[in-house]
Amino acid sequence: MRERLTFEEIVEQNERRIHYQIHKLNLHDPYKEYFNEGLVAMWRAYESYHPDKGPLATYFNFMIRNRLIDQLRKQKRQENNERVSSQQLMNKFGETNYYGCMEDANSMMVAEDSPVYNYIQERTESFSDNQKKWLRFYIGEGMSIKEIAEQEGVSDDAVKSWGRQARKRLREGAL
Repeated sequence: MRERLTFEEIVEQNERRIHYQIHKLNLHDPYKEYFNEGLVAMWRAYESYHPDKGPLATYFNFMIRNRLIDQLRKQKRQENNERVSSQQLMNKFGETNYYGCMEDANSMMVAEDSPVYNYIQERTESFSDNQKKWLRFYIGEGMSIKEIAEQEGVSDDAVKSWGRQARKRLREGAL
């Protein structure tokens, strides 16, 4: 009877499957987030595999692909929620244009001597520097998360975290 391979051996033999699925789904993975999701999928497939159900390779492909698709959907849903929150905030201030808001197609600029500017400043004093950066760049200037991350020299996830924290504080009544 043949000994069962260790997971390390399985990964060594099958990690190309993860790369293949990432490539096939046309995913950009600079921080290896999708690759790590693929490893988790491979581990779960390895643990739950039943030889009588079919080849292990097919099961790996199925589990990896579906896990990557789930992660992609989760990421898109999160980005959409961030956009909706940002748009709601912009709409809230869009109603106050006569107080000094100047809008263009991509951003909302607030005159520094306007009551709206003072209102925002007072309610965001306790925000961290990073939360203020997110507000200024993502909301005010309409920059993408990737653009902010590159500009600030941090990961996309760090910028997303700033946004989550800022939106939470905004919902709690800061604005």
